[in-house]
Amino acid sequence: MKIVTRHSWLSLGAVCAVCALSTLAISAFSVRKPATAAADARTIFNRQCASCHGRDGRGRTRKGRQTRARDMTDASWQDDVSDERLFNSISNGRGKMPAFRQKISENDIDALVAYVRRLRR
Repeated sequence: MKIVTRHSWLSLGAVCAVCALSTLAISAFSVRKPATAAADARTIFNRQCASCHGRDGRGRTRKGRQTRARDMTDASWQDDVSDERLFNSISNGRGKMPAFRQKISENDIDALVAYVRRLRR
């Protein structure tokens, strides 16, 4: 029978610590969960889009009325516009809407497209 020494307990503790740290590192770089992406999209929308489109997406802000911002909750508009067009409008701008491709990533623009789809009433 082998006698467990203090040295072997320390080694076992070190192995456990390395495993725990590895798990934390992997989870930190994992793909985001959809709920987190949705929360991030809402944050980006509120920061970049809400001044014209309003937090509810209806475009009923002072600046939105001046620029004739789209009511993104309108079901008929939602039916007519493709995801590709939304992506391109956010990326490249459209009319008085500025381009955001230099300000936010393509992944964030994809998340915004999905967020705009959820604004439908």
